[in-house]
Amino acid sequence: MKRKSVFIISGAAIVLFLIFYLNRSKSSEIEVVTCKVVKGPIEIKVHTSGQLEAEKSVNIVVPAELAGRNVGIYEIKISDLLEEGSVVDSGQFIATLDHKVIEEVLTKAREDMELSLVALQDAKMDSNLTLSNFRDQLINSTSDVEEKKIIVAESAYESPSVIKKAEMDLEKVRRKLEQDKKGFQLKERQAKSKVDRASLDLQQKNQKIDELLKLSDALTIKAPKQGMVIYAKDRMGTKIQVGSSVSTWNPIIATLPDMTRMISKTYVNEIDISKIKNGQKVKLSIDAFPEKELKGEVISVANIGQPMPKSDAKVFEVKIRVFGFDPLLKPAMTTSNTIVTGSYTDRLIIPSDAVYANDTLKYVYLRKKGIVRQIVDLGSENENYTVVNKGLAEGDEVVYNEPEKPDEIETTGWEIYKEQKVKIENEKRKLLESANKEPLVSQSGVGEAGSGNLPVK
Repeated sequence: MKRKSVFIISGAAIVLFLIFYLNRSKSSEIEVVTCKVVKGPIEIKVHTSGQLEAEKSVNIVVPAELAGRNVGIYEIKISDLLEEGSVVDSGQFIATLDHKVIEEVLTKAREDMELSLVALQDAKMDSNLTLSNFRDQLINSTSDVEEKKIIVAESAYESPSVIKKAEMDLEKVRRKLEQDKKGFQLKERQAKSKVDRASLDLQQKNQKIDELLKLSDALTIKAPKQGMVIYAKDRMGTKIQVGSSVSTWNPIIATLPDMTRMISKTYVNEIDISKIKNGQKVKLSIDAFPEKELKGEVISVANIGQPMPKSDAKVFEVKIRVFGFDPLLKPAMTTSNTIVTGSYTDRLIIPSDAVYANDTLKYVYLRKKGIVRQIVDLGSENENYTVVNKGLAEGDEVVYNEPEKPDEIETTGWEIYKEQKVKIENEKRKLLESANKEPLVSQSGVGEAGSGNLPVK
């Protein structure tokens, strides 16, 4: 009885061991998932999010009088504003600028004008007094000359020495008279210049007051035409509001957009920007009205990128014109944009997940009798599929998941790799030649390895 129990227990243990071993062997095998290369249509798309704005708009700016040369006000605050989004007629109130700043500057300008007026009167009095003294001196010098002339005439019958002395005295007073005449002319010019400067200063002070009075009358901003009021942003990127400062350097208070011509301003990352071209068709949807489908086209692609906030990545501004007019569309609405960068009707395509790559080439795992690593020449791709230029044929089976021991799998299609390398070298040569440099010397021969170690994706 005991022996029979031992046999039963031993048999059960062997059965359990065989079940465990078979299940383990089965689970250790990697299931191969494949798909076929097909020929068909494919659209290459770039998806972005944008914001609506008018393609053209009329700017509402600070009064031109603020830029007056004599005003001296470089910044002024907004004291009152119409509600954003209001629809206004031409001449309707938009905003009021701070009158207190003008009043303070105007009071100071009037005080300066009074001082300038006093300075002008002082300059005239000083000039009259100074020139009066010089006129008396000039009259005295003229009298001295006449007196010496009489002495010379009376000494005609005197001794030669007396005559000589009389003539010398006459010449001396004549020289003094000439010096006094020149001194009077100089003082006259100096006095005139002093009065002119004071007069000019007074004129500038009066002109400043006139410009300030005109500016004071222009502090109420009105709409130049009919439209919807959209407020601009200040130099810090904040929407204009009561208390915001505006200046001649940042003059735009608001805009009146042309609602009949809207654009979506969006930003494309540096990886996809090379695909974007003017004229490409775009499908748009509005987040506020998801049921609406709009069409448009790319009208502008920035040449220079800009960094994304808190990131090292760069983006490029792209503008998309929205076709047609819809009264529901408003500035600042968010849009979802699908830019069609390429459309093919009859090309070989494979799932993008089946493509592997390393630093030098791209390849797939091709299933024939066994599995080989096939080098491929690929074209455009969208979020799901990639166009195959060379290396595969319609109906070929490619493997999604990486096989076991990929380093031991044979690599085929090295002729495609050679062609790609020659193409790259030719492109480099053209670039160097266009920059007036010596052309790049071609590398002779390309190493070929049937089953070398290739890094995988």
